[in-house]
Amino acid sequence: MKNLFTTVFALSVACVTALVTPVAQAQTPNAGASGNPGVPAVPAAPGPGPAKAVATPASPKSLEAKTAMCFGCHNIKGYQASFPEVYKVPMIAGQGAKYIATALNAYKTGDRKHPTMRSIAESLTEQDIADISAFYENLGKDQRKPVADKPGREPSSQVAGLLQKANCASCHGANYSKPIDPSYPKIAGQYSDYLFQALKAYKTGSSPAVGRSNGIMGAISKQFSNAELKAIAQYIGSLDGEVETIPEPRLHKH
Repeated sequence: MKNLFTTVFALSVACVTALVTPVAQAQTPNAGASGNPGVPAVPAAPGPGPAKAVATPASPKSLEAKTAMCFGCHNIKGYQASFPEVYKVPMIAGQGAKYIATALNAYKTGDRKHPTMRSIAESLTEQDIADISAFYENLGKDQRKPVADKPGREPSSQVAGLLQKANCASCHGANYSKPIDPSYPKIAGQYSDYLFQALKAYKTGSSPAVGRSNGIMGAISKQFSNAELKAIAQYIGSLDGEVETIPEPRLHKH
């Protein structure tokens, strides 16, 4: 019991950093069930084959245990991470489930470099990732107001030029909050310092210690100086968005 408490406590203070810039999701073919070469297949016994397991949503108790590791960072407003520098961990309530799953899998494979996030992601099964992603996509959904297609404030002429060059809306959609593919994130209203950190990580690329490996985002971010990336992040972060941080006590109200 003591070991279990220690594990849950350690995970609860880890930061599940769900990214806020597009990630090209690698499509991995399903592994086929190949037989042992040289050994003939044994005919199946008569009658119906075994029923396929059907994935069912996690029970409230199970879901609470799975998301406990996320609450210590993503359900505290303004909570800051310190690797590789200080910045606010991203808001993920209201973020798309497929994007959250894509981000977690990128940490799991090492395409995103972050030691704490990788250790957390590696502990998750495919079903765990699906359950956690769906939970955060729907968290606060009933009270959330959809954003308009047009940003509520116009960028400066300088930032407008940077946005046109980066062509952010081509992936992140109208008002940078309606991505054209569910594996891309909503970025409007996200913490500016997190957006800046993410853009720099893509610019760094596949550094063994930091960075994010993504061909599309790497090519885009490398066109800009850090000062220009910061200007883009500050503008997008200033917009109304659908992502938010919901404090943990609200999760237990019925």
